[in-house]
Amino acid sequence: MNTIPKRDVILLHGLFGSLSNWSTVIDTFGLEYNVYAPELPLFNRSVRRNSLEQLVFYVEKYIKENKIVNPILIGNSLGGHVALLYALKNPNNFEKLVLAGSSGLFENTLSASFVRVKDYDYIKSKVEEVFETKEVITKELVDDVYSTANNPLKALSLIAIARDAKRQNLKDVLHKISRPVLLVWGKQDHVTPPEVAEEFYQHLPNSRLEYIDNCGHVPMMEQPHVFNKFLTQFLSA
Repeated sequence: MNTIPKRDVILLHGLFGSLSNWSTVIDTFGLEYNVYAPELPLFNRSVRRNSLEQLVFYVEKYIKENKIVNPILIGNSLGGHVALLYALKNPNNFEKLVLAGSSGLFENTLSASFVRVKDYDYIKSKVEEVFETKEVITKELVDDVYSTANNPLKALSLIAIARDAKRQNLKDVLHKISRPVLLVWGKQDHVTPPEVAEEFYQHLPNSRLEYIDNCGHVPMMEQPHVFNKFLTQFLSA
């Protein structure tokens, strides 16, 4: 008896994200889909210039090495930006896109807070600005951002990537992405505000926009059940 092969899903985290951000997505969809969650090489010291192009190249290489076929790309924040650039470069090598608080048009980056790296309370307050649902903010999360901000090599890498993301405004090329795109946005997102979502919706010809209330920049962490509901509807459509 022939069985239908599982579809491939790739999860792409943000600039300050980690694989743990996707835990509920992996738990929910891991049986029905082949779920991949690569760790983007944000701190690759062998590369002189950290740029989004290098992250896209990494994703392309990852897809080839893992024999991933026609993946569904799901990206949060910077991960969404990387997914968009991949889609523009490889228009026939993906099935769908899901963007949550994606950069690519405008964002208030957390790397700007690196000017006061030694002030733990200040770093903590900047992390809190990212989330509307404060319950998801753990000491471990704040400690990780604080540690990164106080590591000169890591901090410089993230600042370089953030600057490159600001330079790469995709407004004029989004119309080239004809495959289905789901936009999931927190109504209280202060990093990529709701008007950014509206602009994505206007320029992506085959897109659908869903808002989540009581939610900031990381909906799959802040409102995982609602996020997964929208994701289920989109993937099964």
